[in-house]
Amino acid sequence: MGDVKRVLFVNSEIYPYLPETKISGIGRYLPQGTQERKREIRSFMPRYGCINERKNQLHEVIRLSGMNIIISDVDRPLIIKVASIPAGRMQVYFIDNEDYFRRKAVFSDADGHFFEDNAERAAFFARGVLETVKKLRWAPDIIHCHGWITHLLPVYLKKEFKDDPIFADSRIVLSLYDDTPAENFQANFIDAASFGNVTAGDLAELNTPDGMNLAKLAARYSDGIIMASGDIAPELAESCRSLSVPVLEYDAASMEDGSYMDKYNSFYDSL
Repeated sequence: MGDVKRVLFVNSEIYPYLPETKISGIGRYLPQGTQERKREIRSFMPRYGCINERKNQLHEVIRLSGMNIIISDVDRPLIIKVASIPAGRMQVYFIDNEDYFRRKAVFSDADGHFFEDNAERAAFFARGVLETVKKLRWAPDIIHCHGWITHLLPVYLKKEFKDDPIFADSRIVLSLYDDTPAENFQANFIDAASFGNVTAGDLAELNTPDGMNLAKLAARYSDGIIMASGDIAPELAESCRSLSVPVLEYDAASMEDGSYMDKYNSFYDSL
């Protein structure tokens, strides 16, 4: 791809809005590091109900809100909020919807039960990000996905949004972590995820709707894959390596000393 100028980060978690983990830490510091390397960035995550809006100074962006997204034949209002991380000189956009993201937990209830509508939440989040970026009229060179709730975005980009001028030159980078859900998703995942040019055939992996197959689906539609954890399931890692796309292998030392940011930015340029 050469000289990448704009990178869109799509995250399941960003610190300090959620506790610091491997994913949320990268969600916080990689965009800042990429921006410090003279690239424009935008970051998105879901507005989970456990995020304190007052403490984190979230506010609605009226000009971006107001769209409806149909999931499982129901119109779902899309609300966009934004907050700043002053220390990183960056903003974070939040995808919100009362039905999907107001509950006080992230992916499971207080008893540890995986939410029955997590498939719908993933579909809403991925579509909400792409529709909002269109409204921003901000054309990303790279779209970098982190966390399983982003895993429908690659297929949506390649099947429904590929002809939109905003995304015509975008490349998808998929970072894989050890966050693959052990639980199955709802049986009608394919129906919930299908829309427009995205058909059941495009989502064939989801005939068995589990986290492993969702990750394999995301990898199949990606332009580059990053092994962002040393604990990725061997089956998933081997499946990714069998694809005809570049794979950046996990490097524990670079994650520890922060030099992964240079490796990741070089990887963007290589696509």
